[in-house]
This record gives sequence, structure tokens and C-alpha cells, in this order.
Amino acid sequence: MKTKRNIVYISHGGGPMPLLGDPDHYEMVETLKEIASEIDKPSAILVISAHWEARLPTVTSGINPGIIYDYGGFPQAAYEIEYPAPGEPVLAKSVMNSLKESGIDAVQDEQRGFDHGLFVPLKLMYPDADIPCVQLSLVHDLDPDLHIQIGKVLQSLEWHNLLVIGSGFSFHNMRAFFSPESQGSRAMNIAFDEWLRETISDEVLLEEAREERLVHWSSAPGARFCHPREEHLIPLHVCYGMATKPSDKAFKAEIMKKQSSMFLWSV
Repeated sequence: MKTKRNIVYISHGGGPMPLLGDPDHYEMVETLKEIASEIDKPSAILVISAHWEARLPTVTSGINPGIIYDYGGFPQAAYEIEYPAPGEPVLAKSVMNSLKESGIDAVQDEQRGFDHGLFVPLKLMYPDADIPCVQLSLVHDLDPDLHIQIGKVLQSLEWHNLLVIGSGFSFHNMRAFFSPESQGSRAMNIAFDEWLRETISDEVLLEEAREERLVHWSSAPGARFCHPREEHLIPLHVCYGMATKPSDKAFKAEIMKKQSSMFLWSV
């Protein structure tokens, strides 16, 4: 029987702000809750977070990972957030072994906790924190082709009802978030977001063409305005590599006054 899994690329917003009642994250919060309501509760969750880069693909393998408050300048409540989800060392080992067996060197980290790319969205989606979680790092060169290949390798994971989350942000220009919006900046935001939605969701595109577009994403309209550095986009490449088909559903949300997208695959 083919292993069932759901794969989702999410836009996780600005630091802990979605958990602090920020009105500019309302649509994001509601979208994440909608996604969670549309899929079966997973048996385990594998998160590829934009907030962890390493020399080699690295997986958290601790039994009870802690929390990393990897942000600064927020109210005290931001540093009191808890998400005591357990780890899943067996899944972590399977991820590492799958990569190594395919010629991609990978390592485990028993000490690293969960960063906000995991605990912020999951606290919204699964507030009971009762689902085992594992994080997989990005590789620090952020090569899009490598991350698609990592996703393809992870197709072999045998874990029923696994949820894979690419936790990033389809728009991530920090200067633009805190600058007055111009007609030109809005146009670039929308142009890239529409290109991304077409690339991921268009059923007419052949998979070779879809992959080619993702590898050369920086040629898309508005690409480098939306992603001066691409760490928040690259988790999408891992998700696509695992799915290698058009998304089953696309979601749109206005986050911090920027048009953003999320994508869901069931495979």
C-alpha cells in the first residue's frame, strides 16, 4: 500500500506575532487552522524550517526537544510561549538514512530544539502539542536543485499519515515589510505571487517544466524584490520534490499587508 502523507508549504508570518494577536496576521492564522481542519490529524510531523541552515542536512533527533526563541525585540509574552511536542527519533533516523543512502550526506542533532518556524504555526494548527515532531535543516548554500532532490529522496520515507511542512514565507523582504508600500512594490509582490501560484498549481504544466521554473525561480517577475535572500522560499522546493505534482489546493492570505500563498499536496 502506498504510504499516505500530506505536504504543505506555509507562510508562517513575522516571528511570534501570529500568537500575540497581531491583526496583520489574522488571515494567516485562519488559513493555518483551515489547512489543519482539512487533513487527517497526522501521526508525526516533519518540518523544514526557513530558520535553520546547516552545512549538511541535519535532523533533530532528541526525545524531548526544547524551544528556541530565535527572535528579539518582542513583548515578554513572546518568550513564554511553550510547545512541548515530543521528538521522534525513529523518524529522524529514517530521514537521515534515506538521504545518506541516496548519496546526500546528513547528520542528526540530539540537542537542538524547535525554532519558531515550527512552534509558531504548529501552536495554531495543533495546539495540544501531542504530535511527535522532527525538524530538517536547509543546506546553507540554498541551492534550489539540491533541495528539490532532497524532497525527491524523502519520497521513500515509510511513515503512514506523515505531515510534511515547509515552513517559510512566500514573500520575505524585511525592508519592504516596514516601508510605505508603493504602487511598484505592490505590483512586484502580486506578480511574483501569481507566478508562484501558477508554477505550483497549474495542472497543464509538465513536471519537468515545473521543476525548471522552481530551479530558476529568481528569473520570475519580482523575484528578488520578494526574496532578497531565499531561505523562506526554499522549503517550498523540498515540498515540491516530495510531491512532484501540482498542488491539490492553493491558499491565499494577506500577511503583514503582503499577498502570500500556501500550498497543499496529498500523496
